[in-house]
Amino acid sequence: MRHWRQAHKEALAHDLNTLGERHKADHDVYHLTGVLLRIAHTNLERLAPHAERYGVAIDTDDGPDHHAPTLAGKAREKTAELIGRRPEPSLVLIHDLRTLHMLYAEASINYVIISQAAQAAADTELLDAISACHAQTLRGMKWTVTRLKTAAPHALTS
Repeated sequence: MRHWRQAHKEALAHDLNTLGERHKADHDVYHLTGVLLRIAHTNLERLAPHAERYGVAIDTDDGPDHHAPTLAGKAREKTAELIGRRPEPSLVLIHDLRTLHMLYAEASINYVIISQAAQAAADTELLDAISACHAQTLRGMKWTVTRLKTAAPHALTS
């Protein structure tokens, strides 16, 4: 479980940061990726005390700030501003959103599996924590689907 948590956290954080940086010209995408990253971190903090009871360590270190400026980030920001909403960035956005959605889907099914174990162990505290985390994961999935629905027509018909 610890290995999955760390790998999932790093993949989700990386993809959220990449999505936000790559699409800075789309303010909705940029700002919501920061919100979703904070939610993912909060979920890990919520699960950490329960994981300790089962001998699992969860790294809740948030890592680099989502909005911290970097040289590469500044270059991507300027590029995003210059190219605006041409079809090519829209196709990249669709790809990025799809990848992010798949990470959320993986997290969702893992929450289902862990909740089944919590039910079997009659661990209501863990089950409550998992339920709250899963709800936030479903929120991220809904956002990716909504953004895909709005981006796809423009990208695929332009």
